[in-house]
Amino acid sequence: MAVAKRTKEICAALDSMYGTEIRTFLEYEEPWQLLFSTIMSAQCTDERVNKVSKVLYKKYDSLQTFSDCDLSELENDIRSTGFFRSKAKNIKACATELLTRFGGEVPSDIDLLVTLPGVGRKTANVIRGNIFGIDSIVVDTHVKRVSRRLGLTKEEDPEKIEYDLMKKLPKDRWILWNLQIISFGREICTARSPKCGDCPLYNYCIEKK
Repeated sequence: MAVAKRTKEICAALDSMYGTEIRTFLEYEEPWQLLFSTIMSAQCTDERVNKVSKVLYKKYDSLQTFSDCDLSELENDIRSTGFFRSKAKNIKACATELLTRFGGEVPSDIDLLVTLPGVGRKTANVIRGNIFGIDSIVVDTHVKRVSRRLGLTKEEDPEKIEYDLMKKLPKDRWILWNLQIISFGREICTARSPKCGDCPLYNYCIEKK
């Protein structure tokens, strides 16, 4: 009961800070666009991805155009997102597989999503939560760091952290946790020099400075 009460208090504090609106930081119109933007977001800021995707999805306006594109040209188009060669290769291959295996539709099943090039559990859960409204936990660097600092997991492996959070958080909090903790991790509980003096969750932190 003490753990449940503590978790409830943390969630209430996050609600006060960030509200409870479900949203995504990446801009998109079609499900496949969110998929490709999430692939591009690895080791890159959402702001940069949104800047690139605004132009990219006008040039490549369908899965077919991505599938048929010149790989080196696509690499150049997304160069500023970093790791552009592997990202471009995965996006092009992913477009082809969505067309050939799934009739141009992005699947909702996580076991199918992770078979797509460049798609791991993190990306799959972004799609499941934002496109299909399926309660999912996305473990990015912020969720990993903050969840550990708040004592909700001791794990290092993202998949194990995901399962720990699924056990400790109410299911209807999973998507909100992703959104709130990402904002909290960017603004206050940063990797280096966290703003502990301004932190409303300071009393719940097990790594107090």
